[in-house]
Amino acid sequence: MTDRIDDFLRRHGLAGAARAPLTGDASARRYIRLTGADGRSLLLMDTPAPADDLVPFIAIGRLLARLGFSVPTIVAADSAAGLALLEDFGDDTFSRLLAAGADPEPLYDLATDVLIALHQRFRPDDAEELGIPLYDTRLFAEQVMLFADVYIPVATGATLHPVDRYALETAWMSVIVPACEGPWSLLLRDYHIDNLMRLPRDGVRAAGLLDFQNAGVGPVAYDLASLLEDARRDVPADLAAAMTSRYLDAFPGLNAAAFRRSMAVLGAVRHARVIAIFARLALRDGRRAYLDHLPRVWRLLEGHLARPELAPVAAWFDQHLPPDKRGGFIIPEAVQ
Repeated sequence: MTDRIDDFLRRHGLAGAARAPLTGDASARRYIRLTGADGRSLLLMDTPAPADDLVPFIAIGRLLARLGFSVPTIVAADSAAGLALLEDFGDDTFSRLLAAGADPEPLYDLATDVLIALHQRFRPDDAEELGIPLYDTRLFAEQVMLFADVYIPVATGATLHPVDRYALETAWMSVIVPACEGPWSLLLRDYHIDNLMRLPRDGVRAAGLLDFQNAGVGPVAYDLASLLEDARRDVPADLAAAMTSRYLDAFPGLNAAAFRRSMAVLGAVRHARVIAIFARLALRDGRRAYLDHLPRVWRLLEGHLARPELAPVAAWFDQHLPPDKRGGFIIPEAVQ
């Protein structure tokens, strides 16, 4: 691995650059900040699955740049090696700014305005050549069933019976189908404050976009739910309500009630999947820090299950997943 990186950096005149690894996320990708003798810096993106990460990152980044958004400029890339040199946006993620005491409202205003602009500018034919996925009812159902396959066996001590698994999938499908009936646009999928950077630029370009390689085309409510129902940070209810209204005010022709229902269902889908992903990271990879966020994600999921549009899923949970199996997570002794 080191030889591969050394060779790549040597080819691009960065053999002597100082290297500083950056804190990773839930993926297998890693980032290294490279600083040259002149003090200028770049980021090295290293991904073990370039076809899934680097190739779409490059293609979707070009699309977003063409639409007028700030994405890291790609200085050089070797897709076969899974390596790329990226423009360094610095350290001012929204999450770090908030942790340092920044006023949340302007940051969330900006993040919401990015989605508004994206949904105004994007056209379906913009993505036709990219081969990006459709976040349709089938894909959402597949993603949310990770919860059944990963979380439930550990929480309950037993794998779901096929009949019960089918019943859960049917319940999810019954609520996902109407949630996907509204307008669609480019769906960034991991749109939250850890993936947004504050830049000294004007308008929506003041938000630097990161981690968009899993983008696809899907319902417009998904990314706003991702932003306002953060797995890692509590977003005050009044702020979330204000941002939802801000988005809806920009689209007066949108059915506001249907949008809010879609946002609740897609938020629940996301939370169930995140619970499973965090549990898998702890079990498979030993990354147990993610378990600290499970109570928050469960609270968000439970809040949606109380809504009438999630009634079929809530009924399944009430029958098959007792309250004492929700909210937390205990690592089995066998994998301690």
